[in-house]
Amino acid sequence: MSRLPGLSGLPEGALEAWLQAEGQPGYRARQIRDGVWRRNAGSAEDLRNLPATIRARLGESFRVDTIEADEVTVADKGLTEKTLHLLGDGQLVESVLMHYPARGRHPDGSPVHRERHTVCISSQAGCAVGCPFCATGELGFGRDLETAEILDQIRHAARRLAEKDAHLTNVVFMGMGEPLLNLDRVLEAVAAISDSERLGLGARHIVVSTSGVVPGIRRLTEMAPQFTLAVSLHAARDPLRDVLVPLNRRWPVAEVAGAARDYARTTGRRVSYEYVMISGVNDTDLDADALAALLRGDLAHVNLIPMNAVAHTPWQASPPERVSTFAERLRRGGISVTVRANRGQDAGAACGQLAADHAGEPAAPAVAHRRETILRQSEAALRGRRSDEKLGRGLEAAAVAAGRPSGEGTVR
Repeated sequence: MSRLPGLSGLPEGALEAWLQAEGQPGYRARQIRDGVWRRNAGSAEDLRNLPATIRARLGESFRVDTIEADEVTVADKGLTEKTLHLLGDGQLVESVLMHYPARGRHPDGSPVHRERHTVCISSQAGCAVGCPFCATGELGFGRDLETAEILDQIRHAARRLAEKDAHLTNVVFMGMGEPLLNLDRVLEAVAAISDSERLGLGARHIVVSTSGVVPGIRRLTEMAPQFTLAVSLHAARDPLRDVLVPLNRRWPVAEVAGAARDYARTTGRRVSYEYVMISGVNDTDLDADALAALLRGDLAHVNLIPMNAVAHTPWQASPPERVSTFAERLRRGGISVTVRANRGQDAGAACGQLAADHAGEPAAPAVAHRRETILRQSEAALRGRRSDEKLGRGLEAAAVAAGRPSGEGTVR
């Protein structure tokens, strides 16, 4: 893997300092950023607004694109594009570009709901959290992504949109990885996304998700950003969430909800709670009532998402009628809720599924052990027993690092 810095992820002032050292005028920085962000250059040679000598020096000093290759799979009659990105060291990460056509018309002819183009991006290669219903969790943790590797996923999506004379309207950090375990790089990416000289997208068009890294949520609260915080909750009862989101063994659900509640109060921004619906596991009336009790009175909204089928997991999505009943019970409990439609089911929709497919089929004994473990843990959880299993070594190290001050002992 090239150790040259990624051009799109340079910290503030770094490009200007490089130009000064090269004896170039300061206005070249704007020209370079225009080429990288407005024209989505894939190589130094694509920066045609620069002299050839500067293009050559840029190519020697930076990676204009940190993504080596893309494999794009289209689904939903063109409305969903799932991309597998190959990075310089062979790591694979995924992004999903989702198109939402304009809907409804006002009397003056303007749309009630404007056309939107949302890209869902990854912050890590693999994931240490290990949620058993998630294909990324089965892959395990690879490494944190660099700022440029996060941003170049966005640039690749913007490049494809430009071919259709369209532009990105929303960015969500809900792809592979736990964003708050790579928070410094994620915040650098958010700054670039909202910078008027780069992508120029308002903070309210950005969503950052977490499975419940409480120190990261507390840090965000101190910063009071205006992007939306999304919490991948999936259960409101600790015994069950211990199984579905192993990080719950470190930061229990009440602590996670309390930190998110403080975020909402400080920022004035409604927190989104993501809840994957798994048949017979977390979709009971008891679960709905526990969720309503947890969030009642909060500035919060729940998104119910039928589980995408994942290989080697013994569970299935809740049937539509069960999802509707669950949603209605939440509404009666005073909770704002939306039922989300699955996207890209014919394109490996589950997070990490394309990368998992490329990783190959695990050995049959490993698959059997995984299924048996999931069933044993979930059956105990449904009886109300908390998990006594420790966090995996990698996740424990990441959790410890998340509790340290910024930049101290960061897991890379």
